[in-house]
Amino acid sequence: MKADERQARLLRRTSIDFRATEQIVAEPFIVSRAEGFYYWDVQGKRYFDAIGGIFVANLGHGHPRVLEAMRRQMERLSFAPPMHGIADVTLDFIERLGEVTPDNLNFVKPFSGGSESIEAAMKFARQYFKQTGRPAKYKFVSRYQGYHGGTFGAMAASGTGRRKTPFEPQMGGFPKVFPPTYYRDRFATWEECNRFCARMFEDVIVNEDPDTVAGVIVEPIGNTGGTVTPTDEYFQILRQVCDRYDVLLIFDEIITGYGRTGHMFAAQTFGVTPDILCGGKGLSSGTVPLGAMIARQDLGDAFCGSVSDEVNFVHGHTFAGNPLASAVGIAVIDEIVENDLARGAGVLGDYLVEKLGGLSRYGVVREVRGKGLLRGVELMRDGKACPELGEALKKTALANGLIMRIDPLWFAVAPALIATEDDIDEMYGLVEKSVVEALQEIDR
Repeated sequence: MKADERQARLLRRTSIDFRATEQIVAEPFIVSRAEGFYYWDVQGKRYFDAIGGIFVANLGHGHPRVLEAMRRQMERLSFAPPMHGIADVTLDFIERLGEVTPDNLNFVKPFSGGSESIEAAMKFARQYFKQTGRPAKYKFVSRYQGYHGGTFGAMAASGTGRRKTPFEPQMGGFPKVFPPTYYRDRFATWEECNRFCARMFEDVIVNEDPDTVAGVIVEPIGNTGGTVTPTDEYFQILRQVCDRYDVLLIFDEIITGYGRTGHMFAAQTFGVTPDILCGGKGLSSGTVPLGAMIARQDLGDAFCGSVSDEVNFVHGHTFAGNPLASAVGIAVIDEIVENDLARGAGVLGDYLVEKLGGLSRYGVVREVRGKGLLRGVELMRDGKACPELGEALKKTALANGLIMRIDPLWFAVAPALIATEDDIDEMYGLVEKSVVEALQEIDR
C-alpha cells in the first residue's frame, strides 16, 4: 500500500518496532481490522496472519468467547484499587491459571505483559534471596541471542546485541552462554552439542561464584536466535545444575506458553519444571495486555509474614491484575482446555512440519525447528547462509498478503491454535509463493 500525505506525516511522529521510519513511510502497513486468521489494511487488502500478530493471537483475532467475557466484565468492574485490594475476577484468574501450570507453580502475580513478568521474576528472585539470608545472590545467567523484553532488566538479560547497544551501558550482573545452535557444527551430534551447552551454565555459575548467582533464565524455544529448540536432556541438565547450586530456574514462556508447543506450557513439552515461569502474549489472545509471573508456592510463602515485619513482594504496576484482562485470561484458558487445543497443536504441528519441509525442493531449507504450532525454518542457498533471501522474503511475503516473522537467516510461523489442515495449506501456499518470488528477486 501507499501512505497518503496525512498518514506519512503521522508515521513520522511515532516509531514502528525495530523498523526504519523512512522505510515504513515508503512501504507502510496500516491495518484497520482483524478477524480469525486475517488482517485487512486500510485499503481493504487481506493478509493471512501466520504469526498471531507477534505470537499473540493464539485463538485468532476477535474470538467470540474472549470478547464476550470482556464485555460481561466491563459491565461489572473494569478497574480495582491495586494498593487496597484485588478484584474477585482476578482471584478467579489466579486460581484458573494455577490449575493448568506444572506441579506446584501456583503462586501467581498478574501483569500487563511479558516484559513486566520478566522484570517481576528477577526482582522476586533477588528479594527472595535477600530475605532468606543470602543477599549476595543477584546475578542471572542467560543466553546470547535470547530475548526477554524491552525494559532495562529484561533487556540486560537478553543477548540480542544491536537491539541493546543504543542503550548502553547495560545493567551489570547478567553473564551469558551461547545457545546450542551456535556450536552445532563443532559436534558430531545435536545431542552432544546440547550436553556441552547446558553444562556451560554450570561453568559460568562456578566461575561467577554460586553465592552470587540468583537465577538462570531461558526461553524453552529461543525466538530471536531462529526458533532454537534444545533437546529434553538440555533442560534436565539445567534443572540439575540449578538444584546443585541453589539457583532458581526461570522459564520465559511468553511465546511458548498457552498451548503453543503441544502442551499448555513448554515446561510440560520438555518435561522439566522451572521454579518460576513467565507468560504473556497468548494469554489474552491479543485482546488486552496481560501477562503473569508464576512461581513455586513455597517461594511465594517466603513473602508472607507479620505486619510488623513488613514482609511482602515490594513490586507492583497500576494495571497488574486488571479485571478486564483477568476475565479475558480465564476465557482463553477455558477455550484451550475445553477444546483440547494444546494437544491439537501437537498433532497439527506435525502436519505443518511436513508442509514446510516441502520448501526443500527449492534448496533453501537447512532445518525446520520448533514444537507444535511454533515452527521456524533456517534459510540457506547452495549450502550456505543467504541473508539476501530473507531480506527479499520480507517484501514478497507482505506483497502476497502474508504476515510472518522473518529474519535474514530464518523465518517463523505460529498459526492460531484453532487452525485446521486447510488453514495450514492456505498459509503454506502463501509461504511457498513468497519464497519462490524471493528467489527470483535475488537472481535478477
